[in-house]
Amino acid sequence: MANAADLNRWGGSADERYPPMSRSPWHPGWIIVTVLGFIIWWPIGLALLFFTLGSRKMGCWDSNRFQHKMERMQDKMERMRGRMDRSGFGFGPPSSGNRAFDEYREATLRRLEEEQTEFKDFLERLRQAKDKAEFDQFMAQHRPRPNPSTDGQPQA
Repeated sequence: MANAADLNRWGGSADERYPPMSRSPWHPGWIIVTVLGFIIWWPIGLALLFFTLGSRKMGCWDSNRFQHKMERMQDKMERMRGRMDRSGFGFGPPSSGNRAFDEYREATLRRLEEEQTEFKDFLERLRQAKDKAEFDQFMAQHRPRPNPSTDGQPQA
């Protein structure tokens, strides 16, 4: 069924009434006219450029694009909701279906995390001890030494 707005009274569709240059904002004709407008007098070229960018024929004005974005966002939300339902709000690994294995896996992961924390603490203490030893060695080398005097009297 044809839309009444798309039909011309004298036959043909609405797209046939307009020349091809007006269908697309990036038609080579528009680009040439805009460049010539800049060459002749820059405000003309600027006006043509703003007209081209502001026309509703640009892809950013497409109402279907907004609807498509909303559908994509809703799909993503549904997938996230499904993941949260399967794995306990997305904070844990998904269930394997075997409760004993899940408990073993959680205990093993907890133990490994504790060992990792202990190892990081050990490395931090090791670095601190190494830094302290290097600092003590530096201070021992650069400590002001008493000047040996010949007569034993302190110099003023």
